[in-house]
This record gives sequence, structure tokens and C-alpha cells, in this order.
Amino acid sequence: MDHAPDTPAQHFAMPDGRRIAFRHTDGGAGTTAAPTIVFLPGYMSDMAGSKASALFDWAQANGHACLLLDYSGCGESSGDFADGTLSRWRDEVLALIEAKVAGPVVLIGSSMGGWLMLLVALELAAKDSARLVGMIGIAAAPDFSDWGYDEAQKAQLARGETVLEENPYGPEPTPTHAAFWADAQALRVLDAPIAIACPVTLLHGQADRDVPWQVSVRLAERLASDTVLIQLSKIGDHRLSTAGDIARLIASVERHLTPA
Repeated sequence: MDHAPDTPAQHFAMPDGRRIAFRHTDGGAGTTAAPTIVFLPGYMSDMAGSKASALFDWAQANGHACLLLDYSGCGESSGDFADGTLSRWRDEVLALIEAKVAGPVVLIGSSMGGWLMLLVALELAAKDSARLVGMIGIAAAPDFSDWGYDEAQKAQLARGETVLEENPYGPEPTPTHAAFWADAQALRVLDAPIAIACPVTLLHGQADRDVPWQVSVRLAERLASDTVLIQLSKIGDHRLSTAGDIARLIASVERHLTPA
């Protein structure tokens, strides 16, 4: 169930006028040395989702800095979802981090947000390797533009057409627009080593019908980091949003915020 945090949304203006909705708490710590948790939601999701809201509430209650956002065309942000691409959303995340976060970050990405997490991490690490201190993937779905569609759907997208699929989470079909797919295909990461060296935790459910848990195993193999932990829940579904799932997520966040 979605739940909007008590902290009202603010809006950040991109250079072209896009207004990106976000919620930010500095944790009351008054220091830039402590990491900020940055949560990246999945495809057609937003910062009112149960995992994002629970994480934000926990961060506020425990004095940790946290940043949530809605990509353009999603949630409370301006724009048309049909214009959204991974490149566009990556740049929005990077702009918000640059504007609102002075110190290190722990990136958390859910589903498509797990792919976006990697793209953001690569940019951050290229500029300052000390900036990125941890990543947590929740049913991370890198390269789903490749393995998530059959050949007929790929041909349809390559022709510039929109693919509509049954949406298990709502009444309206899930669209994939041709511009999103083409951009995503150019940003695949699993076919080569991924130059990210920070500690990483990958949470995945073995009952996930949308993103096979083997994707997390493949991602772990590709990451340059030799501190990668995979946690599999035998009965976990794609959302991983039960009370137990969220408790495991928060426990993972705590480990990244207080490394041994």
C-alpha cells in the first residue's frame, strides 16, 4: 500500500523547466560526513511506494539523511511518462544529488531503479570514488530491455511502436515506449565488467515472476566490488514489500551506514 510521508514534497527545477518532486531529510545530524540514503523507485513507481515511505520514516526516526524523488512523468513530478528514458531519469537523480547532498551516498534501487542505481553509481564513481559508499538492489533489473521482451516485442519497439503488457499491479496496461527501449538498449551493463567497487547488497525473491533472481547473481559476477552480498527470500515476490522484507531492507541499510 502506498503511503505519502508526512514531509511534504518539494520541487527541483531542471534546466529545461522540468519540475522534479522530492522529499529530503538531513537526519538532523548537521554533518556532511554521514551518508545520505537515496532511494530510486521502479518503472512507473514513485516515492509514495511502501518501501520508499518506510525507509524515509525510519531514516527520520533514527537521525539518518534520506532523499526520495519522483522521476519526470511520475508521481508528483511534471512531464509526460512517454518522454521518460533511463538517461533522462539518471540525469535527474544526479542533478538532485548534486544540489541536495553534500557528502557520501548509499544508493538503493528497486527493480528498474536497480538499473538506474548502477548508471548513477558509475557517474558518481567516475567523478569521486569516495562519494559512493554503498548500494542496495531490490529485485534489481539491469538490462531488462534485452531479457524482458521477446523477439516480436523487440521488433515492434524497433519500428517505433509502443508495447502494451498486462499490469499485475493495476488496471491499466504497462506501456513500453520505443524511445525508452532504444535508450535502455544503449545503456546495458551486464555484458562487461561494471566498474563499481563499493560494498553492495542484492535482495531478491525466488518467487519473483517479473525479474528472475538469477539476474542478481549475474550482476554480482559483473561488479568489480569484491564485497557483494546476495540475500534470497524463497517466498519473496517482485515487490519485496512485506513487513519482513522491509525489515531485511532496513537491516541492510544499517549495515551500509555503519560498515565494520
